[in-house]
Amino acid sequence: MSSLQTSERHAQALLRQALNDATAEFREGQWDAIRRLVEERSRLLVVQRTGWGKSVVYFLATRLLRDAGMGLTLIVSPLLSLMRNQLEAAGRIGVRAATINSANRDEWNDVKARVAADQVDVLLISPERLANDTFRKEVLLPMQNGIGLFVVDEAHCISDWGHDFRPDYRRIRSLLSAMPQGVLVLATTATANDRVVRDVEAQLGTDVVVLRGPLARKSLRLQNIILPSAVERLAWLADHVPHLPGSGVIYALTVRDAERVAEWLRENGVEAHPYHGGLDGERREELERRLLDNDLKALVATTALGMGFDKPDLGFVVHYQRPGSVVHYYQQVGRAGRAVDEAYGILLGGDEDDAITDYFIAVASPPGEHVEQVLEALDDSEDGLSVPALEDRLNLSHGQIDRVLKTLAADTPPPVLKSGSKWTRTAATYRTDPSKVEQLKQLRRGEQAEMREYLSSRDCLMQFLARALDDHAPERCGACAVCIGRELVSSARSSVSERRAVEFLRRSDQPIQPRKRWVGEALREKHGWGGTIRENLRAEQGRALAVWGDPAWGELVRSGKQRDGRFHDDLVAGAAEMVRSRWRPGPAPAWVAAVPSIKNPGLVPDFARRLAAALGLPYVDAIRKTLDTPAQKTMQNSAQQATNVAGVFEVDAAAVRSDPVLLVDDMVDSRWTFAVIAALLRDSGSGPVFPLALAITAHQGGED
Repeated sequence: MSSLQTSERHAQALLRQALNDATAEFREGQWDAIRRLVEERSRLLVVQRTGWGKSVVYFLATRLLRDAGMGLTLIVSPLLSLMRNQLEAAGRIGVRAATINSANRDEWNDVKARVAADQVDVLLISPERLANDTFRKEVLLPMQNGIGLFVVDEAHCISDWGHDFRPDYRRIRSLLSAMPQGVLVLATTATANDRVVRDVEAQLGTDVVVLRGPLARKSLRLQNIILPSAVERLAWLADHVPHLPGSGVIYALTVRDAERVAEWLRENGVEAHPYHGGLDGERREELERRLLDNDLKALVATTALGMGFDKPDLGFVVHYQRPGSVVHYYQQVGRAGRAVDEAYGILLGGDEDDAITDYFIAVASPPGEHVEQVLEALDDSEDGLSVPALEDRLNLSHGQIDRVLKTLAADTPPPVLKSGSKWTRTAATYRTDPSKVEQLKQLRRGEQAEMREYLSSRDCLMQFLARALDDHAPERCGACAVCIGRELVSSARSSVSERRAVEFLRRSDQPIQPRKRWVGEALREKHGWGGTIRENLRAEQGRALAVWGDPAWGELVRSGKQRDGRFHDDLVAGAAEMVRSRWRPGPAPAWVAAVPSIKNPGLVPDFARRLAAALGLPYVDAIRKTLDTPAQKTMQNSAQQATNVAGVFEVDAAAVRSDPVLLVDDMVDSRWTFAVIAALLRDSGSGPVFPLALAITAHQGGED
């Protein structure tokens, strides 16, 4: 028997030990990838379908290389929190793994000591660690000569042509160039078309071997159902999710929709919970474990559960909204059916899909003017500026500033550097490339159009996905709804479920959290306010009847504000019912006031008067707007929003009552209008101030 056969037998024994399965066999291409690393010492880019088992390759290769006396494996991955089950498998073959990430700071010193003592076989880090000077100096540099295998997981993130480009991945090229000759390199992804593969190859250097397998998933049964309204989709979920096999994932495009869909399903007796990046690590781990144990029917998830989560027997993936690209869809629907004969991938298309995707396209790449504004602000500062200090100077959001800084810091040489909390300008020149930004936007719009085409496709759905991902031999699956010529799952909804969905949406009011700290200098200059907002000046928690543009109330708010010039009586009745039945603010408001407007002075007071009458309360005209200012939605960060309302309102102290007051506005965006007027009312002798808005903007998160 040849040494190569002996190696394969040994590797297969390790595979069975790792998977705790005495009959496990390598999937096609897995041993070839391991062999090329261990025997041929090749530099590899592996492009294989979701669920193929890329982690098997790098953990088994690590075991074999360590047995041969090689150094540890360094894995750069954005999925540290989602690799728990893979790490358990690695532990069964004696691979000692450790991680350094933002969630385990108290373990860093221990991990560093274990790495220095050669007691770690695999070190996992996030790409963001590469941007940390302390990590580079204290961990990377000392271990650099001891790395045997360097793994780039989810390698499509390297390419700004990819669907999930991350600027910190650009640092990998310089990290590779600094490593000693002979370090083995493995890059893995399931979602790279030809353009992205070429870009990743260029980043990895010369002599890259690309191993590419077929992307079709034989166990997946795909079907598309066009249900334009949220009412139709919620009703469909209530009627059909209970009958789908096993446990599954329902994907939504926004956090708010994930939470709302999960709440709706629970109301209908389905054990479902939201999963998104806003949850703490402990809660996310608990939800992952419950799904793995089939202790719940579904997670309603954002892209936070996109890459890396591995539940072999996941029975279904449903998309509540259409993702922005085929790549996103393939990656997410590929969570299902990895170790079962049949699993369902159902895509529901909705009216709001394009608007949400358009927003994501608009914010994905920092425009040249944002870059120039940040660089100019840093040029004007001798000691550097923190992100909050940049927010004071620029009408850019925290996220916009952060994207600019990350993009600049990952450039070579970097035009900005971070020291502590401050960013400073370096001597490196930087020229923006507007044509590249526009190219990327056009690419994203093309991907969006391709998803629209997929939703209504009359060709094999699996073949459509494979072809879009540049699979070199796409075949018909023979199992999707198009191939078999009938629905896999009925698209019908019961009228009872649709009526209940309308009722649910009409009581899906949103909390308005009070501002707790004054920001910026304008409020201090105009009002003498700074620091923590005193409790006797602070607004109470408020309530918004709807989300702007949502079905049910949201569309009625839009038409009243933009078309009719008066809010419908149904909104008055709905707001009154919300106050009396669901909100019940306490102590109960004894009078009603309105936030005034110069552009449309009668709109909100008219609604507030009718609401006051419906509640049996007096309306008091106690507030005046003295300056016409831009809409708060045009202000991009909290400091600019606070400045925009400083010194703008006056309160008639003689008209103010000492009782609790309901303060009414049509829209809430930044919450600074409510914060300022509440403080003025309280300072003039009013009781507690309860903000009420007809609609909350979709991006208003409700937290400071």
